[in-house]
Amino acid sequence: MRVQGQTQQLEQVTTVTELADVVRTYARIAARAHGATFVLREDDLCYYVDEDAISPLWKGQRFPITSCISGWAMLHATPVAVPDIDVDERIPLEAYRPTFVRSLYMVPVGAQRPVAAIGAYWARAHVPTEPEQERLLALADAAAEVLVRIGLDTAP
Repeated sequence: MRVQGQTQQLEQVTTVTELADVVRTYARIAARAHGATFVLREDDLCYYVDEDAISPLWKGQRFPITSCISGWAMLHATPVAVPDIDVDERIPLEAYRPTFVRSLYMVPVGAQRPVAAIGAYWARAHVPTEPEQERLLALADAAAEVLVRIGLDTAP
C-alpha cells in the first residue's frame, strides 16, 4: 500500500538526503501524524537525518543506538508502538519532555539488518491504526529498496 505519489518520487531518489526528504513527508501523511523522521544507523549511533514536524525535534543530532527508540527498532528489527511515552522504559524522557511528542510508532528500514528507521509522532496519546501501520511498513520497504539501489543497505 503506497501513499499517492510516493512511488514516482522514490524512483527518482539518488541520495540519502533526497530519500530522507521523501520519507519524512510521506511518513507524516501516511500516519496522519504531527511529526515524522528518517533516522540512519551510523555504526553505534542513530543519526536523525530529517524531520517534518509541528515543531523542531532532533534533526541533525546523533544518539547512541542503545539509548533511543529508533535504535531499539533497528536492533530488534521490529516496529514498535509507544502509545504513551511517559510509561515506556525504552523512551529517554529527558529527550522527549521538551518536545510535543506524546506517542510514536517507529519502523525499521531493512528486513534482516535494518540500517535506518522511520518514526511517526503524535502530540497526544495515540495507538497507530492498522492502516497507518501498513502504510508506514510499506514506506519502510520502499525506502529499503532505495537504500539498496544507492548502495547504503548494509549495517555494521
